[in-house]
Amino acid sequence: MDLVQRPVHSTTAVSLGSSIDRVVIIDDYSMARGGATALAVLSAKLFRRFDVPVSYICGDDGANTELAELDVAIVPLNNRDLINADLAKAIVTGIHNVAAVEMITAWIRRNDTPNTAYHVHGWSKILSPAIFKALVPVASRCVIHAHDFFTACPNGAFFDYQAQEVCMRRPLGASCIATACDKRNYSHKLWRVARGYNLVRLLKNHADFGRIILLHEKMAGFFLRAGYEPDRLVTIRNPAAALSRERIEAEVNDEFVFIGRLDEEKGIEDAVKATRRAGARLCVVGDGPLMERISAAGDHVRTVGWQSHAEIGQTIRRARALIMPSRYPEPFGLVAIEAAGSGLPVILSESAFLADEMVGLGFAVSCNMTDERAFADALVSFSSLPKEHVRRMSESAFKSSRQLASTPDEWRDALIGEYRRLISKDTPPELSGSGTIKGAFS
Repeated sequence: MDLVQRPVHSTTAVSLGSSIDRVVIIDDYSMARGGATALAVLSAKLFRRFDVPVSYICGDDGANTELAELDVAIVPLNNRDLINADLAKAIVTGIHNVAAVEMITAWIRRNDTPNTAYHVHGWSKILSPAIFKALVPVASRCVIHAHDFFTACPNGAFFDYQAQEVCMRRPLGASCIATACDKRNYSHKLWRVARGYNLVRLLKNHADFGRIILLHEKMAGFFLRAGYEPDRLVTIRNPAAALSRERIEAEVNDEFVFIGRLDEEKGIEDAVKATRRAGARLCVVGDGPLMERISAAGDHVRTVGWQSHAEIGQTIRRARALIMPSRYPEPFGLVAIEAAGSGLPVILSESAFLADEMVGLGFAVSCNMTDERAFADALVSFSSLPKEHVRRMSESAFKSSRQLASTPDEWRDALIGEYRRLISKDTPPELSGSGTIKGAFS
């Protein structure tokens, strides 16, 4: 039995199994401020393009007018995320959000059909593991997207923030529980352990939740260590769209760029220190808890805040290379492929799952980015490369990075294929003809 499968590179998946009445997308947010929600929203758009009915259940206020205009039925919980909620409430609802259970249970009771598919993209910021209690009646038609490691690891990263090293402990084992690995404090780690046990009870121990979608093949080993069975795991690489249609002439630029959430685990502070040490300039695109600190980090740093895909495409035209300094094992690094597809070479952490592939294709450099000297030396060396060398790396990135990801259509087809396989297993033969998929899925 294969442990994982490569992304589907054809439309054959959409012709398999039974038809789909509706896809129910579940995520903490309706507005994209991170990779998981951006992909959840993208999937809704791709499905609606071919008249697939979509409901979008979210933890926030559901104020995504773009989805509403596409006739996506938005079902909001109207909760705040844990970081902005009242502390006492966040402690309780982060482990088990009763309101989320009631909302999803009620929706299923009113609307479920044998050919309705469910897709959980994000739950850790608002909805909590409680949603899997509500989804038990439809578990066999539900897939969970592992955009991060929260489905397997209590702190979501397989990273010991105190020791600043990748964690190889068994999640929720004795050594895991005894280790103060949380980036805040040990009390917060114990809260994460409590949430982890709730997740084990409601998801991992329910074999009917049989499909965990991974972003990269290397994620599988971490999930196996957490106790998931191999046949529950499938790899579908994320879709990537270049940030710029024309190649960025990286060889004539001298500014490095960081794109992402401004949080500790993303390594933004490491990037600020290394660029200062290297005497280099850094453009920071994104927002997050560290925004104020990064904005005041020095004259060598300019922050532009969160930007749309199109806006980023303009911002990075001044960049020589993208920096992706994640401290934890980055499961995919979508932004690295998007930037590379625009012609930007990439300097990334050696622990990133894409590092070996990108270096092998000739458009990336990897190093230990938690080592300030090694990181700075890599930046100095890259800044000193001859113009022609950088141009070759840029051209290689522009031409070959696309092979590391799915196209949006391939990704859509792969997801539909998974839904249909699950529905065909769960639907009695006499019901398998109900519902249709129009357009390309016919």
